[in-house]
Amino acid sequence: MTATLATGCGVLPESGGERRTVTVWLMKGSASQDFIDRFTEEFESEHGDLDLDIRIQEWTGIGEKVHTALKDSSPDGPDVIEVGNTQVSQYVDGGGLLDLTLESMRDWGMRDWLPGLAQPGEQLSQQYGIPWYAANRVVIYRKDLFARAGVEDVPKTREEWLTVTERLNTDGAQGVYLAGQDWYTLAGFVWDEGGDLAQDGGGTWKGTLDTPAALRGMEFYRQLQALGDGPVDADEEHPPQAEVFASGEVAQIVAVPGTARAIVQENPDLEGELGFFPVPGLTADKPGAVFTGGSDLVVPKNTDDREAAVAVVSALAGEKWNTELARTMDYVPNKTTLANAVAGEEGVAAMAAGAAQGRATPATPEWANVEADNPIKEYMTRVLTGADPRTEARRASRRITEALAVPVA
Repeated sequence: MTATLATGCGVLPESGGERRTVTVWLMKGSASQDFIDRFTEEFESEHGDLDLDIRIQEWTGIGEKVHTALKDSSPDGPDVIEVGNTQVSQYVDGGGLLDLTLESMRDWGMRDWLPGLAQPGEQLSQQYGIPWYAANRVVIYRKDLFARAGVEDVPKTREEWLTVTERLNTDGAQGVYLAGQDWYTLAGFVWDEGGDLAQDGGGTWKGTLDTPAALRGMEFYRQLQALGDGPVDADEEHPPQAEVFASGEVAQIVAVPGTARAIVQENPDLEGELGFFPVPGLTADKPGAVFTGGSDLVVPKNTDDREAAVAVVSALAGEKWNTELARTMDYVPNKTTLANAVAGEEGVAAMAAGAAQGRATPATPEWANVEADNPIKEYMTRVLTGADPRTEARRASRRITEALAVPVA
């Protein structure tokens, strides 16, 4: 937390006031050291009474560490913390975060924020998490296999996607590799149809995979998955889909653009052959919905210098440094209006287009219980092996409801 430095240390600002230190926790890998150095230099130059102390944190065990920091009154604690967008609700639930709604409405242009970052940071119309950066899935495809199959244009709608994928199943090629338990990809199809994984019924969360809309999303997943040889009883990491794509004639996978680097590393012959397009939607006027991962910035309620903490958030989430971070790290900026900042990178541009339709998992801390023993995966496998979708969706929805009723320890 902010701490006043001794005036005898020789670092007084020109104004003659005491300098204060703002402690910022950023996660490992979120920003390069060069970005951090440049940001620190400019921020301190523009805020003559503030010093930045940016401390890099490991993702492993960060939840417990943040919870401890939010309860601690130590002057060494953080004033600003980067947290995963889907984690914000658990910290709000503990009452340890500052409400930043006023700044969000007045200064930070919240109307243009990516919904997949903004919505998890909001609770009861109060904004606690400030969107920082995003990443989401796109379709990575092989240009040579598209050309060989006579496919000149990437699909813009889900129906076109099915037609194109079927055409790609020629000459021994696999039109798409889609593992049977890739539930993040399924979620996008469910959202496209107007459904959801779970909904809040006035304080009580209930699984909703058995709604007609959610069932339509599962039916599209079934049709697409059947056009490839992905295992029905495993997710995209078992085996890693990048390795499958690199080692065989697979025309498409659904993954974050950064996966392309792993593919080319595994198979250098694919250098220059990989392309990207947003996951197609129901209509050609906008891409399909996708799960949005990424980070928000939060301010602990126990900071002793709200003004300084807000200044850091304002700078990091503001247009200049947010677009600089996106360009440096191949992220999606936090606003739809900043998408042009990454238009020069094909994969990131496709990701940014999809992020405008992005969503996050249900904004309740108890969602962690669902993912711990994920009934959605079992539901998907059962449907893909011929079980009745409605029966299995009801079963999975009941299990989700039960998991959401158990408080997270």
